[in-house]
Amino acid sequence: MWETAAPLGQWITILAMALALGSDAFSLCLGIGMRGVRRMDAFRISVVIALFHVLMPLMGVITGIYMSIVLGKVTAMAAGALLVMLGGHMIYSSFKGGASHFIDTASFWGTILFALSVSVDSFSVGVTLGMFRSDLLITLVAFGLFGGAMSILGLLLGHHAGQRLGEYGEAVGGAVLLVFGILFLIPS
Repeated sequence: MWETAAPLGQWITILAMALALGSDAFSLCLGIGMRGVRRMDAFRISVVIALFHVLMPLMGVITGIYMSIVLGKVTAMAAGALLVMLGGHMIYSSFKGGASHFIDTASFWGTILFALSVSVDSFSVGVTLGMFRSDLLITLVAFGLFGGAMSILGLLLGHHAGQRLGEYGEAVGGAVLLVFGILFLIPS
């Protein structure tokens, strides 16, 4: 799909996915921000999340490239199914509520665990993008920037926003991934 797609189309897809994953980070950071967080802690948490939003998709892209070699022609179907499952799970968990709000982000290991929990979805999306051999640099920069920027925005706006906005943010991100997954499943 990527070889025949226009570079602009690939950029738009990557940016939309980065925004979707960033909205998940934003929604969880809203909850943390509503509990109260100092500006320096908000910066530290956001930097760690941005780092994980680069490392997790990098591992995912490497896995996706390997899977595309193994799966061959069914790569698009596998990638689409993965995005549909991930998007559906994000929508479901946004209304069910998550346990990430109970992680102590003031400690080093708590910050690492929180960043990992927020960034785990980007691994799956990285697998999908690796199957299509997307531009690695654009993917990693976009995921890192959106993950970090939306995290700090969520943390700093957390005390001004209600809990419901956070739940809808994750649901919207899940819906975007679900739509891309369905598009990958439709034969071209």
